Amino acid sequence: MSAAFRNQPLPGGPLVSDVAMLLAAGIGKRMRPLTATRPKPLVRVAGKPLIDYGLDKLVEAGVARAVVNVHYLPDQLVAHLGGRTGPQIAISDETDALLETGGALVRAAPLIAADTFFCINTDAIWLDGPRNAFAALSEAWDDDRMDALLLVVSHAQAHNYAGMGDFHLDPMGRISRRKPRRVAPFIYTGIQIVSQRLLRDAPDGAFSTSVLWDRAIADGRLFGLSHTGLWFEVGSPHMIAPTEAALTGT
Repeated sequence: MSAAFRNQPLPGGPLVSDVAMLLAAGIGKRMRPLTATRPKPLVRVAGKPLIDYGLDKLVEAGVARAVVNVHYLPDQLVAHLGGRTGPQIAISDETDALLETGGALVRAAPLIAADTFFCINTDAIWLDGPRNAFAALSEAWDDDRMDALLLVVSHAQAHNYAGMGDFHLDPMGRISRRKPRRVAPFIYTGIQIVSQRLLRDAPDGAFSTSVLWDRAIADGRLFGLSHTGLWFEVGSPHMIAPTEAALTGT
């Protein structure tokens, strides 16, 4: 694995970037007891570690490089990633302190080395619709208007999800947050395109990406795209069996 790499344009490709950030440093409290001895991204679903679902989708889409942040039981995750043939992986080391999602992006920015990049959580699995999710996001991306573009999914297409939703979309795709005690029609999938503009003047240390999203919402620069496939939340042990049944058709 490379510790760092330079951004290269995709030759003739349809994607907005050839690099992605995978958020993999969490302690995985909701996934206990499975995470007592392994990091959550290495929990297996249908025989495959969670993180490999996202990495394999990146390879399939033509994304050549990925940055993965590590904190909890990092040696296991680094060893697993070292056994992959693609994409090219760089490690963002957070073993000194867990930085949450926003702080993780700030620390990893020099490794990402791209103006625009994909960002993926590692506690969900998705099945594409007619188009690859990364290609669909790339087609919808408008660099002049957007600081981030989030892939969202309807309740009908979200499996294992029992919440009230996260966002509303206006006719132009601009995002607004769910109102208290109300249901919102769209759920965040954990997949997005991020511009480095989103990270400007970011707080120091640990903080949530939600802080940056709120600023982008106020500026009218946070957008959403509805996913046309299926999405599976896999954040706790009881979600594994129904996900495996859906993936394997059993």
